[in-house]
Amino acid sequence: MEIPKSALIVVAFVLVTLAVLFMLGSNRPQPGSSNVLNQSPNQTENQYSNTSAGGANGGNGNGNSPNSSSVANSGASGSSREVVMLQTSKGNIEILMDRAKAPITVQNFENYVKSGFYDATIFHRVILGFMIQGGGFTSDGSEKLTQAPIKLESNNGLKNAAGTIAMARTSVADSATAQFFINTVDNPDLDNAPGNDGYAVFGTVISGMDVVRSIESVATGVHGQYSDWPLEPVTITKAYME
Repeated sequence: MEIPKSALIVVAFVLVTLAVLFMLGSNRPQPGSSNVLNQSPNQTENQYSNTSAGGANGGNGNGNSPNSSSVANSGASGSSREVVMLQTSKGNIEILMDRAKAPITVQNFENYVKSGFYDATIFHRVILGFMIQGGGFTSDGSEKLTQAPIKLESNNGLKNAAGTIAMARTSVADSATAQFFINTVDNPDLDNAPGNDGYAVFGTVISGMDVVRSIESVATGVHGQYSDWPLEPVTITKAYME
């Protein structure tokens, strides 16, 4: 039986539409892609190869603060709680660390916090409906020098859910240094999975998710070679352990 031309046209249209949607989904910028803002990927990869050490950088997905189960999954309780305060130009963000699930990543992050590294840095990459990224640049666009990269701990059971914090990196798995990002929605594409190294979650925002939302909503543009750069600086004035 001969298939009508109109039916063939409809089938062809559907196939083309599906192909376009697939391409758009697969091309979504990820925090660790080498073609998006990070710690100058080439520099970081060279640093990794030179140090032989083991920079996305990239809840409930409905815009609300993390629920109690998300906080409980952080694995910290009682006097053992490790909380980092980020004082920003938009308000304060409290983050509960999960040393039990991500000991290397938490220690690395806290070392930067205690050294004052994050003070006067900015959130330099902001994408509405994705994440906010900071910890590597000053307001004039200068990139800060970091310590050696750390081993990737993405296979720790923690998910890139809304309100979680994870380390940024390049396409090299063990390349995270100082940059981090806070997921503003559930980002399962950033989780560790077969064929996908993923991004290491190491804590949860327990206070200040409204501040995260405020930062997520700022106007962005191009700054030199970088896109998604806030037009008005959003500064981390001080980071410290509570």
